[in-house]
Amino acid sequence: MKTKLIAPSLLAADFGNLQRDIEMINNSQADWFHVDVMDGRFVPNISFGFPVMKTVQQYAKKFIDVHLMIVEPEKYVEEFIDQGADLVSVHYEACTHLHRTIHHIQSLGAKAGVVLNPSTPVLMLEDIIADVDLVLLMSVNPGFGGQKFIENTYKKIAETKDLILSNNSTALIEIDGGVNIDNASKLFEAGADVLVAGNAVFSAESPERTIELLKI
Repeated sequence: MKTKLIAPSLLAADFGNLQRDIEMINNSQADWFHVDVMDGRFVPNISFGFPVMKTVQQYAKKFIDVHLMIVEPEKYVEEFIDQGADLVSVHYEACTHLHRTIHHIQSLGAKAGVVLNPSTPVLMLEDIIADVDLVLLMSVNPGFGGQKFIENTYKKIAETKDLILSNNSTALIEIDGGVNIDNASKLFEAGADVLVAGNAVFSAESPERTIELLKI
């Protein structure tokens, strides 16, 4: 049985106190750092790039999970890995040559994930599922934090789990968007392995306690 992993999203951190928030995650029961990179083209928002990634690499003491919400991600994966990414996930919808990009990420020594937007069917992964280390299901439309969780995600988790098992894949299932202490246990029960939580953690009175509650 896989461990329940929590990956706080730095998109919701206080960028005026980024080192402090990174240290909080280091000292908490969180398992991964989740880094959302947005380009204003693939998604209607811009987040951050390499300068912030350098700060994350400098202070983070846990696994760094980078989620590229950008067009032509293949142009940038090498630099993100050079700057400390342990796992790089690219969107199915943004990757013209997905198989090539996944294997390129792995050849550079990182884990490779594929991301599906809420409206993209799981069956689109049939020809790549055996190659990836992780499937990230977006449970909101990507681009902004603080959105409401899309309930159809539970059905997609079940479909992804079936696809993983039928192809003898070892891929983990990660959920990103609208995750909180009210739905975390249900998501783990449905088959998720990793939960990304941004606002639920960083807007909480006690972020460390919230991370503990997400794992219960």
